[in-house]
Amino acid sequence: MESVTSIIDARELKKRFGSLEAVAGVSFEVRPGECFGILGPNGAGKTSTIRMIYGLSPVSSGTLRVFGRDIGTDYRSIKARIGICPQENNLDPDLTVLQNLEVYARYFSLPPTLARERALNLLQFMSLETRREAKVMELSGGMMRRLIIARALLNEPDLLILDEPTSGLDPQSRHQVWERLNELRAKGMTMLLTTHYMDEAARLCDRLMIMDQGKILVEGKPVDLIHEYVGRHVIEVSEPEEELRKHVRAAGLSYEDLGHLLIIYGNHHDQLYHEISSRYCREGCLMRMATLEDVFLKLTGRGLRE
Repeated sequence: MESVTSIIDARELKKRFGSLEAVAGVSFEVRPGECFGILGPNGAGKTSTIRMIYGLSPVSSGTLRVFGRDIGTDYRSIKARIGICPQENNLDPDLTVLQNLEVYARYFSLPPTLARERALNLLQFMSLETRREAKVMELSGGMMRRLIIARALLNEPDLLILDEPTSGLDPQSRHQVWERLNELRAKGMTMLLTTHYMDEAARLCDRLMIMDQGKILVEGKPVDLIHEYVGRHVIEVSEPEEELRKHVRAAGLSYEDLGHLLIIYGNHHDQLYHEISSRYCREGCLMRMATLEDVFLKLTGRGLRE
């Protein structure tokens, strides 16, 4: 692979569907060897952004370069170097696990012998070697997701795009997928990840951006975003009294008032927690470490998105 400073370089990238501007002029870059996350509520523009990156949807305006090449003019050469793990399960149910990989390898014109060699190696890497002759519908949800990731790696891509890779999986299956993705990351694989699981983003991403209404709200390392927008700790008070609200406002603390729950952000010391818990907490009070989910909810709101 030729030397480039950015695997993906987007500048004022826009995507319009008629009068709807799904992506409203975003600029970001993905560097070689990093896992970059795109987070956001439903309708934020995440899927529209990644579909432009792998050439499924044309760019409305702005510039988008992948591997240093323009996606509009070098689409075919770019796509040959990308592996895609889509959100939906699009495996062929009539084929076995191994056949799904071997048939897919034809899209990249891999010789049959090489295709089988890579397929068997990837099945072993994804802990699926014992299920090679099983039909897809015999697999669990976690196995299917691991097979889709294995398929995305067949062409030995320079960029792996993961769209909700663990959506709907149980905790054990999610952790299995995370282990494999972390192994790829340790080997220098560049990854672009979209997810609704904040713990997944915090665990896998070197950097990430949070989008809403087609725009980038924030961008940075997960831990830096947590400390900048929330702090190190969160105090939660159930059924808060008005006296506590007055105290929090007078002290100039950062907080969210949800009515039945008061959430106080900051770099709290035990002294503040003990003061609040002893003076103002009748129903319940706890102090915990701040998380990426706190940042996400604080910036995008807590209302449901359809």
